[in-house]
Amino acid sequence: MTSPLKLTPEELANEALRMQSKLAAGLETLREVDKFDYGVTQKQEVWRDGKTVLYRFVGPKAPTARVPILVSYALVNRPYMIDLQDNRSLVKGLLERGEDVYVLDWGYPDRSDRYLDLEDYVQRFIGGAIDHLRESHGVAAINLLGICQGGVLSLCYSALNPDKVRNLITMVTPVDFQTPDNMLSNWTRAMDVDLFVDTMGNVPADLMNWSYLMLKPFRLNLQKYVGMVDILDDAKAMEDFLRMEKWIFDSPDQAGEAFRQFIKQFYQGNGFINGGVKIGDEDVDLGFVDMPVLNIFAEQDHLVPPMASKAMQGLVGTRDYTELSFRGGHIGIYVSSRAQKEVPDTIHEWLRKR
Repeated sequence: MTSPLKLTPEELANEALRMQSKLAAGLETLREVDKFDYGVTQKQEVWRDGKTVLYRFVGPKAPTARVPILVSYALVNRPYMIDLQDNRSLVKGLLERGEDVYVLDWGYPDRSDRYLDLEDYVQRFIGGAIDHLRESHGVAAINLLGICQGGVLSLCYSALNPDKVRNLITMVTPVDFQTPDNMLSNWTRAMDVDLFVDTMGNVPADLMNWSYLMLKPFRLNLQKYVGMVDILDDAKAMEDFLRMEKWIFDSPDQAGEAFRQFIKQFYQGNGFINGGVKIGDEDVDLGFVDMPVLNIFAEQDHLVPPMASKAMQGLVGTRDYTELSFRGGHIGIYVSSRAQKEVPDTIHEWLRKR
């Protein structure tokens, strides 16, 4: 007689013993991985405005690139995802190829940052960092790499200040915020964001995290933890798993006014497509993005579906537009083993030709 799962009693008993052995080994494994590093590449603070800090990554050899790359990450997560660990680091890959890499760390907004708006993030923080790099490197324009929401902010900056951006690279960056397969957009379009922000002030990080996790509730809240049992006796695999968990839940609160503007102008107004994006008193027109653009997106991205990113091609003003897709999801595009070579190679070779 077999079970509904078509396992014999002997097989069920063996599976129970295997599970018991894994759980027992896990107690020792978790003691071994009590502390682990993340953000592995050495970096130096070179500029600061409030809580926003500009860091320069320091590799084992001096950079050969004359024009630096500034990475603008999303506001909703910490930027060390691009430098998560030694064998999963976009930063390390770029440094090995001679690039000079900087990153903006937005810090952790508190109540004193409640009224920071998109103009602060685009013109004050990104703009201030770019002006610092232009002066310190003696160049008229720098290379800008925007990731996810940081890509949206980078597009806005590039449209308003095209003479200060030599080349623009976007990764998993939404442009059309209302594609049919964008579940996050469907959730936020009917949201009373004024009531939400006026009530909450800053948006709590935990609320944002659980919203993202509920986009794939079975996969992100159950399946991955069931799968974790299989690696409980593997200290290295558990360390990698916990490092990723650390990043997922290490999220800043969102400055209330910037959140309000972002939801209204992009998710609800779809401003890049329909018009109406304003940074301060200035209108944003992607037609003024006339520098070379490399747009990289992930084929299995549930947060930024490919069509949401591919819409960029018909809106930017440049004739030098390159579009590349990579297999994987929103996070895998810069931490998967395949991406470790392909993504830095692509960025470096594209920049080298320009």
